[in-house]
Amino acid sequence: MGTDRAADAARLRRALAANPQDRVGWHNLAAAEGDLGHAAEAESAARRALALGIPAPETRLVLARALQDLNRLDEAERVFEEALALRPNYPEAHRDLAQLRWMRSGRRETALRALDATLARLPHEIHLHLTRSVALEFMGELSEAFASAQAGLARQPDDVQLLRQASHLCAELREGARAVAFAQRAAGAAPGVPAVQITLCEALLASGAIVQAESVAARLCATEPLDQHAIALRATAWRLLGDARYAALYDYAQLTYAETIDTPLEELAADLQGLHRYSAHPFQQSVRGGGQLPLNAKEMARPSIRALFQRFHDVVLRHLARVGSGADPFRSRNTGRFAQAGAWSVRLSSGGYHTDHVHQRGWLSSAFYVAVPPVMQPEATRAGWLRLGRPGITTEPRLAPDFHVKPEPGKLVLFPSYMWHGVEPFESDRARLTVAFDALPA
Repeated sequence: MGTDRAADAARLRRALAANPQDRVGWHNLAAAEGDLGHAAEAESAARRALALGIPAPETRLVLARALQDLNRLDEAERVFEEALALRPNYPEAHRDLAQLRWMRSGRRETALRALDATLARLPHEIHLHLTRSVALEFMGELSEAFASAQAGLARQPDDVQLLRQASHLCAELREGARAVAFAQRAAGAAPGVPAVQITLCEALLASGAIVQAESVAARLCATEPLDQHAIALRATAWRLLGDARYAALYDYAQLTYAETIDTPLEELAADLQGLHRYSAHPFQQSVRGGGQLPLNAKEMARPSIRALFQRFHDVVLRHLARVGSGADPFRSRNTGRFAQAGAWSVRLSSGGYHTDHVHQRGWLSSAFYVAVPPVMQPEATRAGWLRLGRPGITTEPRLAPDFHVKPEPGKLVLFPSYMWHGVEPFESDRARLTVAFDALPA
């Protein structure tokens, strides 16, 4: 997407040079710059669109997101509120405002204040019920999240997104049969949609219908061969079935790699600590008990961060040369070159961890350890260690991780994006600070 959006932004800048009064063009440029992580440019373009009188709440949303990326959080909240004043039933603005308030406060009441007030006035807005359900899920309130999904389905029983959310939550609550029922309703309403088939596959795994799940996953991998989530689901079914193809796909000896990088960690840690600004995790990410910081253009320009990623480059190239080519979903795409596709930093506090997950649109994923509390040293507890192989979905029977990596300052770990990975919880008065990125073949 980055290359396409860069081309979009260049085209829009040329058009606006010829017609600087085009307020829609300025909005579109703001959206493209925001997608590229150019927050300052996105803010400037959005403000030009607003100065020219654009009435769309979407422009306020783009501006609010840019202000948030620029760490001007009070301003961002106000502009999210402006977007909602223009369109009270705007689910994306409600979601982003609730998330921002949650990450700043860690308090449910603060996060949901605007959304709950709107739903009290507009209970027929089913997508607001979905937004509330997702928010509650990532606040750890699974039963209430399911109740919100049901409230939306009571008004529109065939809404695919609500059916998928209800199925997902039933699986999380270990109600496999109900999960399958909701997923089958979604599949009936939207046959052939890959995201719906993923929900169905997960529900079947949660219910113990492993052979059926493997069949759905096989079809997904045939139609969506680059979807890392589909690959992970099929691998999970293979593991549950005792299929030898699992060990070949999750070949940790060949496909994972760790190398310690000589870089000034104290300077890097100080820069990252100064950038981290949230006390609670974002929605729809794996972090729990900590904050996540996107590393956009402004952050990547800092000398310590820029130098770190320059060092990453050579390590990744060595790994790709070592791995070579093959028939599996990782090596079959290995050109020996790569392009970075997103980067971020995570600061976990005591009690923090990562839920198990994959990077659906990635290819190569990573973890780099900047600061590691001493509690993470003992192998007996594996507190704060990177774990691989434990599915981030409910399975029947449950599966344990089958590989761990000890975190050490300066260590970079590389692995295919389809490998389930998470972080064991830990207790310490010192934070666990990491940097990560995804890469795609180039």
